[in-house]
Amino acid sequence: MAKLAPLSDFVTLGQDLKGINDWRSLIEEQLDAAFNSGTSIREIVTERSNQIDLVLRFLWKNAGLEQTDLGLFAVGGYGRREMLPYSDVDVLILSEDEIDPVTEEKIKTFVSSLWDVGNFKPGISVRTLKSCFEQAKADLTIATSLIESRLLTGKESLSKWPRRIVSEGWSDKTFFDAKMQEQRQRHEQHNNTESNLEPDIKNAPGGLRDMNQIGWIAKRHFRVQRIYDLVHLGFISEFELGLLEEAEIFLWEIRHHLHRLRKRDENRLLFDYQREIAAKMGYVRQEGQHPNHAIEQFMKRYYRTAQTVSTLNELLLNYFNEAVITPRLPDYERKIIDLNQNFKLVDDKLAVTHHKVFSESPSAILEVFYLMANRTDIQGIRARTLRLLILAAKKINQNFRDNPVHQALFMAIIRSPYRLYETLVAMKRYGVLGHYIPAFGQIMGLMQYDLFHIYTVDAHTLLLIRNLNRFAEPEFSKQYPMVSSVFQRLNRKDIIYLAALFHDIAKGRGGDHSELGAEDAIEFCRQHGLTEREGKMVAWLTRNHLIMSLTAQKKDISDPDVVQGFAEQMGDMEHLDYLYCLTVADINATNPTLWTNWKASLLRQLYSQAREIIRAGIDRPVDHQMLIEDTKFAAIDILADEFPTTEIEEVWQELGDDYFLKESADEIVWHTSAILRHGDNPDPLVLIREHRKAVQLFIYTRDTPNLFATTVAVLDRMNLDVQDARIITAATNFSLDTYVIHDRLGSIMSDPERIHQVTGALVQALRHADQYPGVMQRIIPRQLRHFEVENTVDIRLNHALNQNMVEISTLDQPGLLARVGGLFMMQGLDIHSARIATLGEKAEDIFFVTKQDGMPLNEEESSDFAEKLKLALDEASNRVTIQHG
Repeated sequence: MAKLAPLSDFVTLGQDLKGINDWRSLIEEQLDAAFNSGTSIREIVTERSNQIDLVLRFLWKNAGLEQTDLGLFAVGGYGRREMLPYSDVDVLILSEDEIDPVTEEKIKTFVSSLWDVGNFKPGISVRTLKSCFEQAKADLTIATSLIESRLLTGKESLSKWPRRIVSEGWSDKTFFDAKMQEQRQRHEQHNNTESNLEPDIKNAPGGLRDMNQIGWIAKRHFRVQRIYDLVHLGFISEFELGLLEEAEIFLWEIRHHLHRLRKRDENRLLFDYQREIAAKMGYVRQEGQHPNHAIEQFMKRYYRTAQTVSTLNELLLNYFNEAVITPRLPDYERKIIDLNQNFKLVDDKLAVTHHKVFSESPSAILEVFYLMANRTDIQGIRARTLRLLILAAKKINQNFRDNPVHQALFMAIIRSPYRLYETLVAMKRYGVLGHYIPAFGQIMGLMQYDLFHIYTVDAHTLLLIRNLNRFAEPEFSKQYPMVSSVFQRLNRKDIIYLAALFHDIAKGRGGDHSELGAEDAIEFCRQHGLTEREGKMVAWLTRNHLIMSLTAQKKDISDPDVVQGFAEQMGDMEHLDYLYCLTVADINATNPTLWTNWKASLLRQLYSQAREIIRAGIDRPVDHQMLIEDTKFAAIDILADEFPTTEIEEVWQELGDDYFLKESADEIVWHTSAILRHGDNPDPLVLIREHRKAVQLFIYTRDTPNLFATTVAVLDRMNLDVQDARIITAATNFSLDTYVIHDRLGSIMSDPERIHQVTGALVQALRHADQYPGVMQRIIPRQLRHFEVENTVDIRLNHALNQNMVEISTLDQPGLLARVGGLFMMQGLDIHSARIATLGEKAEDIFFVTKQDGMPLNEEESSDFAEKLKLALDEASNRVTIQHG
């Protein structure tokens, strides 16, 4: 790195200090130029700290403090010489005795000058030795900052005191326990995962703080200045140190770019910055790659780096606890239980019997996890054993995988009765799972740049297996009543666990991941002793793992023909049972916010209806007339207790057969009784109820061309989202509209006043339905502004319904459905039903429409409207882009 500008060229003692700002700006330009030219970020970070040292020593001398008995210390990150462009400059002024008034004035001059020069944010504390001891003993943060203090200038004899104060105020155990508790709380604030979509690279698991944690605890005990010194003490290996240093450089580079982009101390790797930082770090999209490939590769490296840091944090701190803390406890007695020739339990943790276990008996690599999965008394792996295991895992090769003993051990783990999820997480964390199944290794750390998949692919896969485990636990039976019952009836749970392991294993390769994953699955099953039938079941589940959720969310499952087609795809109850369990677990492992009561009811309804068809015989044709008669009979059996049959049939005769095919008896009772009670009242009838844990809205009013558009516009204004809509027009030109709605505020069913406000607003708007209220302008949420979703419009004729099916895919945004409803209105189209699906940042909505005369659009009209609708969606997306810019 070229020589930096000297401070003396800009200011000398006794002068105006404004020149320091100019010098600091020049230094930052020179440091940036050096970094951009290839100088290591480690050298940049250290040199910035050195230059700040010069400023502080100069200001100290300029304030007349050089002749005092005070000491000026750099503490915290500055004490470690880890200074990024906008890092805080934390300093401690330390005195042996109380500070006299004259010296206090000099300190004030020094502090004032620190703030006046600008270009950095100082954090200043002034303490005597006595107050420093008292505060460090009471405050863990202060004690931690003192561990890494270094004397910048002042009385040399004070340099020994900061660490001595911590040693006297905190024992090894109290300091260790407090720091571990602090780390646990910090991790909880970040969901205890390295895989957050917008990670905090400093504070989240696997971040810079986890590396600092190793240093704090080790430096407190071993009295070393650098982590490198721990190699000579045997606390950390050269290999482990190399991994930490590589991770530190990578995270520092990200943090450097974050500071420069935000022009402040920023640690959150938000969507706002990911694309630009990926490019700055050399991740550029190549021709033929999908738009987000570069970002996903950059974030994949981040997640893998964070996983490495987390593993080393766990290993080294456990080693410290086992080697230093626990043996020194006054009443400690080591508890050892011999398990076999390879392993023993030491204080309830697995340990090898000798250091050559893994090299002499490679099967022990999997035996570790077999024991963990089959014994409830094992609380983890000893640090020394873990260190050997991580190194041994790297030697897993094809010969290891082809060994029948190893294959049998792996399947025994999959079939284990206890803690399968925790065991597989450990296998992934320590490198065994990714080496044993190389395809799984490829998806480790792989993220998808969207708001739908909020976990990396590997994390999602293991969470899916955790959810399957939970279906067998009584405490979750209330949350998942039907699926828990079905799961517990499955004869071979290893089949569904393997399907879970392979369902997304081919993501990131290009092509259909379901098909590619099925190929991997069948090959794996053949190698691991499953029968051809069992292997085909695993492959079928992998290939078809999305069918049930897509059918439930994108098709009208109140249509008997749709359910019949789905049941035919299942073929038998065994396939249906396995797929139902896999689907529910998959959705819950993709994004917890996706699992709503409405979605649960859709899947439950589809499963129940398909089960009835399979049990009755798949080849048996759907008898539509019998279904209609059965529904009518069930409804009238309830209604007849309150209303004359003639009045009921008078309402029903205005409705077509399609209504009785697609509405349940319960819903027909609700509609009919409400209409009969409403009588001749000319006002629109609007009702809200909770049904099957979903909020239903029923509207009965005179049919108008803009009825749907007006309704969804009002709902949007009332902070309600539509999840499903069914519109039935009676022969008397009255419309019976049923909506399933989601309340953004979450209070509609618990607040009668809110129900009154919503129904009142709808009645008022529908009284004047010819006056379309228009779309309410809303601010686009920050996260949505950073995604590019291709706008697509597909219009095709549904011959069975004689309706056009309009399918749109676009960026989700406030007021989208109201805007689309307005476009249908202006085109003169009637909406008969709608399926609304929001998948992260993407809206995928389906509408069944006709012209106002009941006829579908012809090919020319469909093409013309598709073009207009696509243009409107493009314009809306452009507004989002402009607002972001």
